[in-house]
Amino acid sequence: MTHTSSVKESVVEDYLVSQVEAMGGVAEKVTVIGSRGFYDRLVVLPGGRIIFVECKKPRRSRISPHQRTRHTTYRELGANVAVVKTLADVDRVLAGGVHKTSVSTLP
Repeated sequence: MTHTSSVKESVVEDYLVSQVEAMGGVAEKVTVIGSRGFYDRLVVLPGGRIIFVECKKPRRSRISPHQRTRHTTYRELGANVAVVKTLADVDRVLAGGVHKTSVSTLP
């Protein structure tokens, strides 16, 4: 699959799921009733690495204020939080490019 910036959010999310599964992990779709701004996917990789992933479309996407608040709260608790907008972002995150203090962000 090509790593262009013109893909839809659903393509980025599908790619995330397929790559996680290829690594032997799971990428659960999560819905929290009564709570806005929860992540699109809860990724659990072999070895216990857990990443809360927000998928966004590559262009003109924004993180809402309630999502920013949740991201900040989780980071302060030491969780791995990633925002992926492109297939390359997915590859970087799964390669270990997300850390408790260094996280992908949107402009």
